[in-house]
Amino acid sequence: MSRVTLSRYLIEQTRSQNTPADLRFLIEVVARACKEISHAVSKGALGGVLGSMGTENVQGEVQKKLDVISNDILLEANEWGGHLAGMASEEMDNAYQIPGKYPKGAYLLVFDPLDGSSNIDVNVSVGTIFSVLRCPSEYLSQNESLNEKAFQQPGTQQVAAGYAIYGPQTMLILTLGNGVKGFTLDRELGSFVLTHDNISVPESTAEFAINMSNQRHWEAPVKRYVDELLAGKEGPLGKNYNMRWIASMVADVHRILTRGGLFMYPRDSREPDKAGKLRLMYEANPMSFIIEQAGGAATDGVQRILDIQPDSLHQRVPVFLGSKEEVERVTGYHKG
Repeated sequence: MSRVTLSRYLIEQTRSQNTPADLRFLIEVVARACKEISHAVSKGALGGVLGSMGTENVQGEVQKKLDVISNDILLEANEWGGHLAGMASEEMDNAYQIPGKYPKGAYLLVFDPLDGSSNIDVNVSVGTIFSVLRCPSEYLSQNESLNEKAFQQPGTQQVAAGYAIYGPQTMLILTLGNGVKGFTLDRELGSFVLTHDNISVPESTAEFAINMSNQRHWEAPVKRYVDELLAGKEGPLGKNYNMRWIASMVADVHRILTRGGLFMYPRDSREPDKAGKLRLMYEANPMSFIIEQAGGAATDGVQRILDIQPDSLHQRVPVFLGSKEEVERVTGYHKG
């Protein structure tokens, strides 16, 4: 039986699900960029790409060399194809306007070029997260420059989302809004091949992921919930839980998609002016779209993440995502 490559899968989606051809081509370009990033990541010290740049991004985070390299790869791969009206990245202060010498398309691409890059120097799995939105018509019909407002759409407006994880294997996880597929990079073939069909997250779980060192900063509902998890079989939840924490969102979410679990990055008291740590547009929205399409749930502790109306390009939110039963439980604790 012939293997289904990403390109073949996308062609089938164009025929059977009316996926627009320009969206198909956009996803293929993003996938090619991810292959290039994977190659750069895999070379590590041999490629001279480890370590910090000595600069900070708009979030005030120290940029790794691979953050900047990955960002440039995605910009250069996607700016000339004619599928995009603009791009936005966690690593850039402002939205990226497609240069005037290139044709413009109907979509917007939002990405975290290298999620978990603080772990890159210790050889832990990292990844690229991306989200595709339709560009509002007013920015297509007028000569008005693209600005931040064009991107400020709730996650329900995403037409596609995915991530590439660079680990023992390089995988691309993708949703077009009709389930979640997993593709593994065949380096000999040079193509992503469908290896995980109709990925689903179990409703129940006995695993959770959270940074326990921040426990003293959490709000009361999170403290209560985690205390109950740690109480195990003798506690109110009546079963033992294991904790897994990789500190790379891509890796933690990938584990949940593979075998279930709960990922939590709650609000804490250290920076009361910031609602959370993770970026709504670059991390929370695409991952929530993927998790929901796999049968899981994702909230900020109070409401569904995909329903949040963004008010800025780099907005942060608390995140609780994964197996539906546990997400609903901890969300219920927040609601009192």
